[in-house]
Amino acid sequence: MVREGELRYLRRCVELAAEALDAGDEPFGSVLVAGDGTVLAEDRNRVADGDRTRHPEFELARWAAAHLTPEERAAATVYTSGEHCPMCAAAHAWVGLGRIVYIASSDQLSGWLAEFGVPAPPVRTLPVREIAPGVTVEGPVPELVDEVRALHRRCHAGRPRSG
Repeated sequence: MVREGELRYLRRCVELAAEALDAGDEPFGSVLVAGDGTVLAEDRNRVADGDRTRHPEFELARWAAAHLTPEERAAATVYTSGEHCPMCAAAHAWVGLGRIVYIASSDQLSGWLAEFGVPAPPVRTLPVREIAPGVTVEGPVPELVDEVRALHRRCHAGRPRSG
């Protein structure tokens, strides 16, 4: 359950996802927040140049490893527009970050993309808990799911459909 006051971080994730989309990228955004509520770092998807590893969750894990102590990483929360992919979930766990709060689940995203006719990705979509069982994961967040879905619909409108 999302705690009181956390929706502001998730709304920022939606803003970052919209920024990514406006920049010609896929709509994903994430915010790294310290245990005391201080925003430490944020990023958006940057895969449009062809480097498919430039997910915001992965970038925040790398940032945290370089700038935070293990204790600070464990106390931090990553808020994100979409549940971590397997690559990002592994990075999150390997650097010892704390909780994840996501707006839309991987299952929701997979369903939307299939509905929009988007080909399946080359990596299987799995829940974070299957990749990083020790990480506390919360989501989806129903209050913002429709906004995230609308961004993905806009992203894939007019693109070639699979099949």
